[in-house]
Amino acid sequence: MPSSQQAATYLGHLAQELSALPSTIAALGELFQEAGHELALVGGPVRDACLRLTTHDLDFTTSARPEETARLLRQWTPTTWDIGKDFGTIGAQRDGVTVEITTYRSDSYDPTSRKPEVNFGDSLEGDLTRRDFTVNAMAVRLPEMTLVDPCGGLTDLADGILRTPIDPKISFGDDPLRIMRAARFSSQLGFDIDWETMEAMGELADRLQIVSAERIRAELERLIISDHPRRGIEAMEYTGVAEYVLPEIAALKTTVDEHGRHKDVYEHSLTVLDQAIALETDDSGPVPAPDFVLRFAALMHDIGKPATRQFHAGGKVTFHQHDIVGAKMTRKRMRQLRFDKQTIKDVSRLVELHQRFHGYGEAAWTDSAVRRYVNDAGPLLERLHRLTRADCTTRNRRKAMRLQAAYDDLEARIAELKEREEMEAVRPDLDGDQIMRILNIPPGREVGRARAFLLDLRLTEGPLGEEEAEKRLRAWADENL
Repeated sequence: MPSSQQAATYLGHLAQELSALPSTIAALGELFQEAGHELALVGGPVRDACLRLTTHDLDFTTSARPEETARLLRQWTPTTWDIGKDFGTIGAQRDGVTVEITTYRSDSYDPTSRKPEVNFGDSLEGDLTRRDFTVNAMAVRLPEMTLVDPCGGLTDLADGILRTPIDPKISFGDDPLRIMRAARFSSQLGFDIDWETMEAMGELADRLQIVSAERIRAELERLIISDHPRRGIEAMEYTGVAEYVLPEIAALKTTVDEHGRHKDVYEHSLTVLDQAIALETDDSGPVPAPDFVLRFAALMHDIGKPATRQFHAGGKVTFHQHDIVGAKMTRKRMRQLRFDKQTIKDVSRLVELHQRFHGYGEAAWTDSAVRRYVNDAGPLLERLHRLTRADCTTRNRRKAMRLQAAYDDLEARIAELKEREEMEAVRPDLDGDQIMRILNIPPGREVGRARAFLLDLRLTEGPLGEEEAEKRLRAWADENL
């Protein structure tokens, strides 16, 4: 569809979405107008309305100063807050509708910091020009509901292009986080980044060093759970941004072998990410999309390969223990990006376990080995199933079918054992109180050792029953306590 026709379609979408806004929003526009102030819906909500995407935030901008905005909002609703007042933002809620209204801005930046010095502006057009991308620099004036688009955002939206309203070097120099936002919006919207903007991302990538790890992590998370995360990762790698955010991914390029002795690990990792996403479920399934833990583990699963690569006689290449090394590297990177402890634990554990399945097809696993696989995966088992399947990117159709069949067999055995032994809650046949009573020992390290022995028995031989477990425990204690 020609971009002009697509733009007209988006205008139609916008009109329909605006007509569906609660009547309280029109009343808010009239309130500001009667007080002699401008009010406009701005940014993401306008973009999403054009695209017919669900938006949960209603962001507005106004000519009124914060104190006047707060006064007017109190006439509209008793529920207001001014936590963002220092940045010109006042929030309010009425009839389940939440709004945030920010005074026109014309920020200036200290080159050593991404925190702006807040200066209030005088016009809507000026406010829009200081925003990150043209597709986010559109507004709708209230109450008349007219589109204001001084930077060509609607055309760029129709063309699927991300472009800054001003020179991207100035825009990214002022606020380096916009570099990450470019990659994130490319992933979120499925848009291309225009060439000049892409060049500026590369030239100013080192400015990301003044941005807090928490803010970079937030953008990275949103990128990974977006509809097209591969786009953002590729943009980061191409521009050199990955060197400052995920250097381990950038380093995968070093495994490209001009002699063709092994596959391109960088491209393989992106393909595994794509395939893992395809294996996510709906909300009623075990891994509802989008699942950050599965996706990030898929991206990071082979980052230990550059550090463990070895060449051998005959052209053989090995990456021994790249899973263990990769898990350690993943933990380190995620800690530096200030991820929460549970997410770090889950992602790095999946990276550590992603190789565990290999070899199953060549040698039959005992029931004990299957139990250990399930026990080691714990609550990550369903994700591990999907990561392992996604890790098969061979072009050899016969090999791929053999691997998939082997994993089908493993999942079937797991299901059978779960049904037979209720493996969801594998525990020793005796609990801590029983161990202390039988061995006549107090709480302490010896109880833990005894429990570990019984758990190993349980995983190796299945349920023993209390009588047999007690007999084995006493025999073990005679030799070890």
